[in-house]
Amino acid sequence: MTDLSHLAQLVEQLPNAKVLCIGDVMLDRFVYGSVTRISPEAPIPIIRVERESAMLGGAGNVTRNATALGALVRFLSLVGDDLPGREVMEYVANDKGVEPYIQIERNRPTTIKTRYIAGGQQLLRSDNETTATLAAATISNLSALAAQLAPDVSAIVLSDYGKGVLHGDVVAATIAAARKAGKPVIVDPKGTDYSIYRGATVVTPNRAEAQAATGIEIHSDADAIAAATKIITECGIENVLLTRSQDGMTLVTGKGDAIHLPTEAREVFDVSGAGDTVVACLASAIAGGASLSDAARIANVAAGIVVGKIGTAVVYPDELISVLHHHDLMIGEAKLMPLDRMVDRVERWRRKGYKVGFTNGCFDLLHPGHLSLLQQARSNCDRLIVGLNSDASVKRLKGEARPVQSEAARAAVLGSLETVSGVVIFGEDTPITVIEALKPDILVKGADYTIDKVVGADIVQGYGGKVVLANLADGFSTTSTIARINQGKD
Repeated sequence: MTDLSHLAQLVEQLPNAKVLCIGDVMLDRFVYGSVTRISPEAPIPIIRVERESAMLGGAGNVTRNATALGALVRFLSLVGDDLPGREVMEYVANDKGVEPYIQIERNRPTTIKTRYIAGGQQLLRSDNETTATLAAATISNLSALAAQLAPDVSAIVLSDYGKGVLHGDVVAATIAAARKAGKPVIVDPKGTDYSIYRGATVVTPNRAEAQAATGIEIHSDADAIAAATKIITECGIENVLLTRSQDGMTLVTGKGDAIHLPTEAREVFDVSGAGDTVVACLASAIAGGASLSDAARIANVAAGIVVGKIGTAVVYPDELISVLHHHDLMIGEAKLMPLDRMVDRVERWRRKGYKVGFTNGCFDLLHPGHLSLLQQARSNCDRLIVGLNSDASVKRLKGEARPVQSEAARAAVLGSLETVSGVVIFGEDTPITVIEALKPDILVKGADYTIDKVVGADIVQGYGGKVVLANLADGFSTTSTIARINQGKD
């Protein structure tokens, strides 16, 4: 068994790993619009707001990453008694893999980070937050809950964003309870004094954080080892996993061993939230029974996948397994996925300002007519998603002898085309559910339809989208091709 096969086997054990995540949750908001003029009041752009979205940030993103891997997460955090706090609570409650222990402190605002985006560029970020010390009663309650929850999980994450939840007393109580129960503690640190995490199993600073904490400029493997060793010896940390962006990761143990892991990224689109992915994957892998070194290798692969995605994203087990088995496609390029994951991808594309198109069909025995349709569809958008009828759906529409090729084979052929950015298989006779979920900017169908006969046209036009009728290439039909083949058999 190869090393990578071994790691892939460990990934298969991630579902149902039990993790406790403690840290600062926040609400990440995104406001999208267009800029066409400058304000007459000041030399600043005016953004015309077109839509808004939100998701969990901070420690909330760590939980998103852990549950995406299949882990069961107990989440201890804090929000204010306000509308954003209730919104955070709702997002947490909607994640079936999370058991929430979200505390509320009155007169303390929930942390909100709002990003204003136009033309694929971030124009401004506003932060609504406080870093004031929590109330004594809140600190006591968090400490007690942390100590109570720690023994019943297999690994503990401290996700420190410096917003107050990880007060020194809370950290100390968590680590003390974890050590007593023999549970590993993984820390995503904040600030420059790592001694507050004394007794932790591993801390995961990035290059800039490690430089600030140690005063050592990190330009080489030797520098990384020196900085990590200083943290271990001076701060009482057992191990350090230092993330070094394009230079990969360096794991240094308390025994003096050092492992350098080269970067796994093939193409970097966005590093947002990559640190959350690393700590979530590291903790989930350890909770699933992996050694620290194997968990670090898996986390390194996960980091390479997530930076190939757009926006704050997560990594799924099948993506990791695919890469670990030397599949040629990284997940950032993998095109076939379930609808819920495609919705997530579309949202990330939109954060970059991409126009998303959609078309659908059976695509049985792909021919030049199909290629022409797809090329025309792609010319009207930046990213094209194809809704593909399932085998059962094709059978109902075309008869018992169809499809000629399975849905997996048809999806693989479509996914190999440069014009196609994503493929979603649907089991209904029409793609209406897919269209409602994806909300494409452009809906494309062949010119043998009229707009009033295109499924979903009213929905797309209702929110300002566009319906395009593509010209058909003459003389191409899957049905007629199959008929000619059958005639040849007679």
